[in-house]
Amino acid sequence: MVQFAQRMLAEGTLPERTFAKPALPECKAERVAFEVERGPDWLLIRLDAPVAGVSDWADLADALWSLLERHFTYRLVLDCQRAGLLDSTLIGQLVLLERRIRKQGGMIRLCGLSEPSQQALRQCRLDGRLPHFDTRAEAIMGHRPLQPR
Repeated sequence: MVQFAQRMLAEGTLPERTFAKPALPECKAERVAFEVERGPDWLLIRLDAPVAGVSDWADLADALWSLLERHFTYRLVLDCQRAGLLDSTLIGQLVLLERRIRKQGGMIRLCGLSEPSQQALRQCRLDGRLPHFDTRAEAIMGHRPLQPR
């Protein structure tokens, strides 16, 4: 079959574009930047706003899930301080990710949300499933008071 196609190409009866590699589907999450840190038993991810003001968070859950699997942990602190306002797409991606993490026995905690973003979670009644903490340290500790050793 390959020889037939090469002969047709040499004769000029088969256009070259037939052999062009198909374009890979665009991963929309590539427009979102993360800063990833590994802590003891936790993956700490600082989420930045999408590049060029594009409010497209599709595939974010898949990208973060892939990071969790590569680091062999299902405990995530997501720092949303630079992510801006939570829109419906981002909230949907966070719920999808939370379900996956919960099925693996893990947990997700958010920190750094603005007051309007916290209100959006409360209005959606997701503040129990996506708990918010003021700082990363509080999110890791889960508001447990420090105990002397």
